[in-house]
Amino acid sequence: MNDLDNQLPYLRLKSVSAQNTGIDETVDYLVKKFKSLGAEVKLFTEYQNPVVFASFKGQSDKTILFYNHYDVQPPEPLDEWHSAPFEPTQMDGRLVARGASDDKGELMSRLSVLSYFKNHGGFPCNLKFFVEGEEEIGSPDIEPYIKNHADELACDAMIWEGGGKNAAEKFQIITGTKGIASFDVSVETASTDIHSSLAGYVDNAAWRLVKGLASLTDTDHKILVDHFYDSVKPLDTYEQQVVKKLEAGFNGKATVANLGLVNGIATDHPMYEAMNQPTLTINGLSSGYEGQGIKTIVPRSAHAKLDCRLVPGQDPQESVELIQKQLIKNGFSDLKLHFNLGEPGFKTNLQDPFVQQNLSTAKQVYGDQNVVLVPNQPSGGPMLAFYNSVKAPIVAVGVRNANGKPHAPNENIRLRDYQQASVFLATLLSHYANH
Repeated sequence: MNDLDNQLPYLRLKSVSAQNTGIDETVDYLVKKFKSLGAEVKLFTEYQNPVVFASFKGQSDKTILFYNHYDVQPPEPLDEWHSAPFEPTQMDGRLVARGASDDKGELMSRLSVLSYFKNHGGFPCNLKFFVEGEEEIGSPDIEPYIKNHADELACDAMIWEGGGKNAAEKFQIITGTKGIASFDVSVETASTDIHSSLAGYVDNAAWRLVKGLASLTDTDHKILVDHFYDSVKPLDTYEQQVVKKLEAGFNGKATVANLGLVNGIATDHPMYEAMNQPTLTINGLSSGYEGQGIKTIVPRSAHAKLDCRLVPGQDPQESVELIQKQLIKNGFSDLKLHFNLGEPGFKTNLQDPFVQQNLSTAKQVYGDQNVVLVPNQPSGGPMLAFYNSVKAPIVAVGVRNANGKPHAPNENIRLRDYQQASVFLATLLSHYANH
């Protein structure tokens, strides 16, 4: 079922939504590819980037809807790549290319499974594919797209993008995603930069910014914002058992090596934090003179980009508003927040029959001890928007690995993972159609 070579042209397409490049060429490629496999294909074109919607008639009346995205992150910094980012290259059992992990590789695997079924008796059940082109810029049009095409998206279950093996080499059945809130913070303390000899009695925008941001968390990364945790629900008994199993299997040494962590793991309970605790992250800071040589100034302004990863139930915009109120309370009313985008989290019931069928099928393919159930993936995605329309269980499975470097140079998937995940998906679809 390793049809990988036939899918490689997909990785050569520079479909970078943030730079508005390669979109039309990629849409055209997917339309032709789906049609060649026997699909009825439509384009949803009401908004910025088209959605490719493909449907296949199966031998069962059950219907599964797949979600993927064809856009990828910009490839920069280019000098850190070991090969050309848009030329798929095999290295040491890995396929390296921008989008290989997030998330073209997963659609490639699904296309390989479609090709297999097309040549071996037909599709076991009805299959639909919703492939969008705005995920890497926050899916700003996803909700109206879903609303406009709700009838066409009707299904009994959904399979999401994202998933694969963790650092302990366990295949993950992921049933939810965290939400996200992205925002900027800025402060001005003067109308111009000032000679640093006057630093004894003039305010410094850079210091104002870092002190204000530092007031929002403690040394254990807990968020010190009033009412921020009010919507965080405790895990139920089954979820606690699942997270406890994840903690027991967490490979801290491999995680440190894969991520290149200098100071090790920042908590004694990494899986609980990842599954059921929000985060507040500084993505970048800028202020004053950062060029070559010396320029001794007191900066007039400072800026930062931040995001929060939120658990299901937390509202993105409300979370940012709470942070602004806390800064005012802490004496930093001059730090102004600008909300960029947000997406709420979602979690399927872990005991849903479709979740359990994924779990049992994965154990059949990978082995009983090599599979874990994961309530939430730490990254975001528009799961809740789909659930509100289709009211069906959603599970994320895929071809990724813990050192796949999504969004980073040398993004990759492992060839053996691609083959295993394709076998798993084909087995799952057959089981689902017949039960």
